[in-house]
This record gives sequence, structure tokens and C-alpha cells, in this order.
Amino acid sequence: MGSPKIVQVEHLFKVFRRDTTEVVALDDVSLDVAEGEFVALMGPSGSGKTTLLNIIAGIDRATSGQVAIGGTDIAELDEDELAEWRNHQIGFIFQTLNLIPVLTAVENVELPLLLTDLGRAERRAHAETALALVGLADRMEHRPRQLSGGQEQRVAIARSLVTDPALVLADEPTGDLDAKSAHEVLTILSRLNREFGKTIIMVTHDPKAAGVASVVRHLDKGLLLPL
Repeated sequence: MGSPKIVQVEHLFKVFRRDTTEVVALDDVSLDVAEGEFVALMGPSGSGKTTLLNIIAGIDRATSGQVAIGGTDIAELDEDELAEWRNHQIGFIFQTLNLIPVLTAVENVELPLLLTDLGRAERRAHAETALALVGLADRMEHRPRQLSGGQEQRVAIARSLVTDPALVLADEPTGDLDAKSAHEVLTILSRLNREFGKTIIMVTHDPKAAGVASVVRHLDKGLLLPL
């Protein structure tokens, strides 16, 4: 028996309309991801990688097809239900970090917990644990401008983990980093997968980054190429 499927994507189409033109971003994509897998999605710019990631995250909606995450058909959720589901089930690491400059590292990490029922002390404890996990226990009170690019990305990773999501999605998490910082970030993602069993889907164009994944899939012009 293999691990249960946490992501089940079936016959997914995404069409963008620009004036009178239709652009097919995803063309009949089907993808299963098992619990505990680390999947890298590769492909040239415009191949549909980020579109697929955003649909799995519930940030964007498919034109047609099915997306079930942990058995939940996310197309059935309205916008409020989707936001609630996303906050508990998905940890999203963006290439643009979206850290709030006036907040400290620990305050940035705590943000997703403001939407939960946790009290202030519990939120703080969870945020501190997440920062310690990414090696930033000594940087909790630093603001983003006081951190290196790699440290900022690690704060963003901690923020994505603070709700203990079932699925971590990373969109080019090393895209803007130097080689040393990129290595640190990939080491953390690899450790989260191996030691903590986190299921990770990472979009990347970098073969080195893809090398830490257990499964590599390629998209080209909206098509998911066979293994």
C-alpha cells in the first residue's frame, strides 16, 4: 500500500481570455501527489507551472476539471469557505516574500494565526517554534530590512508552516536568492519533507533546486509531460 493521495487533480483546464483571444494555460492536466512526497514542477516560463500551483492552493479557479486536496473538492467551496480552508490546510511560499516591513520576524510569522481561535500567548509560542525550526531563533525581533534575503525567505517559510498545514506550496522559493541562501532554503525544505513528513510541491526552473525533490514533473505549453 502506498501513501494516501493528498492532491488529486483530474482533467484540469485553465483558459485565460484576453480581449477576443483565448490562452490555454493548462491543457487536460492530471496529477496525483501522495502524502509525504516532495514534487518539483519544472518547465519554461509560460508553461503553466504557477497557474497549476495557484489552482491547487485555491488562489485561482480552474475553467474545468477536478481538484481534491485531502479529499476536499475545493471547487465546491465558496470564497469564504475557501479562505478558511486555505488558512488551515495550505502553506504558501511566494517568490515575492510579502513580508510586512514594519513588523518583526515573529510578528510576520504570527499573521496567519490571527484568523484562528488561538490566544495571544499561544500564537506567539507557535510563531517562535516555526522560526526556531528554520534556524532564526536569534532573529525573532528583527524587521525584514535587518535580515538578509535568505533570512527573509526563511521567515516566509516559517510563516507558511505556523498553522501546521497539510500541504506546503512553494513558487520559485530560490528565484531571487544568491547560491548560499538558495542552498539554505532548499536544505530547510528538504528537512521539512524528510524529518517532518511535510508534503511539498515546488515550482522551479532551477535543476539544482529540483534535485532536492523526490519527484520531478515537467510542464510544457500547459501540458504535463509523462514521467
